[in-house]
Amino acid sequence: MSYRPYRRQGINPIWIIIGVNVVIFFATLIDQNLIFTRFGLIPIFFREAPWTIFTYMFVHAGWAHIIFNMLTLYFFGTFAMALVGEVSFLTTYFVGGIVGGLFFLVLAPLTGAQNVFVVGASGAVYALGGLLVVMRPNTRVLTFPIPIPMPLWIAILIGFVLVSFYPGVAWQAHLGGIVYGAAVGFYFRQRERRGR
Repeated sequence: MSYRPYRRQGINPIWIIIGVNVVIFFATLIDQNLIFTRFGLIPIFFREAPWTIFTYMFVHAGWAHIIFNMLTLYFFGTFAMALVGEVSFLTTYFVGGIVGGLFFLVLAPLTGAQNVFVVGASGAVYALGGLLVVMRPNTRVLTFPIPIPMPLWIAILIGFVLVSFYPGVAWQAHLGGIVYGAAVGFYFRQRERRGR
């Protein structure tokens, strides 16, 4: 039995999210310091700027950062939305980003990151990855720069390890996102099995 919730016709929400990210990125090129300090998540200033637990996921620190995140959002998001529907896709994405930010805040004192800011959609994107790993782990995919088909779970695991532990990357947010997404994926996978 295939699990494909109804999605109404209209503007694809993935394109809206990408568009907002791109607009904010170009604003960052005009005044990076203003955008980062107003919308980036900085643990020591979180009490004064609690909205940054949400806004940080729309801010990016460079061309490679936004291009990689938006491409991954497009592919993961398209697949996830086909599996769980528009509302559940949006919930997983945004709540996953918030959970990623919370992981960063909680782990910041342990990793000496209280004074640094975190920006980027990676925590939210990894939430989609976590969902897909649980729901469709053996789907064959091609990834850059390895042009060899491999199971989705291996591709996401390799991406998580390579990206998350690169210097200056907020692996805490990635971890929070993927853990939350996996939990959501488990819920939908159980629901899917009960429907068979």
